[in-house]
Amino acid sequence: MQSVWITGASSGIGRACALRYAADGARLILTSSSREKLDAVAAQCRKAGSPQVNVLPYNFQKLDAVETLVAAAWDAFGGIDIVMLNAGISQRTTVEDTSMDMVRQIMEVNYFAPVAIAKALLPLMVERGGGNIAVTTSIAGRFGFPLRCGYSSSKFALYGFFETLQAEYYDKGIRVTLVCPGRVQTNISLYALDKGGKPHGKMDPGQAGGISPEKAARTIVRAIAHNKKEVLVGGKELLMVYIKRFFPGLCAALARKIKPQ
Repeated sequence: MQSVWITGASSGIGRACALRYAADGARLILTSSSREKLDAVAAQCRKAGSPQVNVLPYNFQKLDAVETLVAAAWDAFGGIDIVMLNAGISQRTTVEDTSMDMVRQIMEVNYFAPVAIAKALLPLMVERGGGNIAVTTSIAGRFGFPLRCGYSSSKFALYGFFETLQAEYYDKGIRVTLVCPGRVQTNISLYALDKGGKPHGKMDPGQAGGISPEKAARTIVRAIAHNKKEVLVGGKELLMVYIKRFFPGLCAALARKIKPQ
């Protein structure tokens, strides 16, 4: 029986993956900033088939207690087979309108939090014989995207850290899957930081037309099970990843024409 820890589990991709693992009979540890929302998801996971669900609320804008959080997650079931580092925050501001405080806030949640968790988990997983680490990036971490300077930076940075981790610890049983979503119907744009750090409060049209979190979860869970190094999740927008690889000039031109939301 697998033990799976998911951050950002109260909604969207994290919730859908939790329910997917629950249906497979996994024991779950669920983390996000809202205990109330986590309790609701935990109840759904138990109903879906998970024999045990633990709720560990945490605000990833403050990392002073991450080691305590990791210890509590590890001790919940005496080990973790899969951790899905999915919690994140986005933005909807130009470079000029993005304060350094906003950049730091985004980096804290999207980059430093998963890095801190991975560093604390790593020796425990290695001693136990291995484990799977999945981290949610974004196609905005593969090419620059309007109104996402801090968000894109944080997602680019994840590739550097976790590809290095994979290279160093592959022979010790550690497997890394970089989960790269495009447009998925989640609430991330509603809570994205707008000018002044206020919530954007709007659903982006492109995101509203994206694939469902449930469809995304099926792809993600399957990719982790098969130890995929990277999995692209979404629709036709994922073509931009291949355009960037083979035609970087064209990708830059297309990115300039993307209508900011």
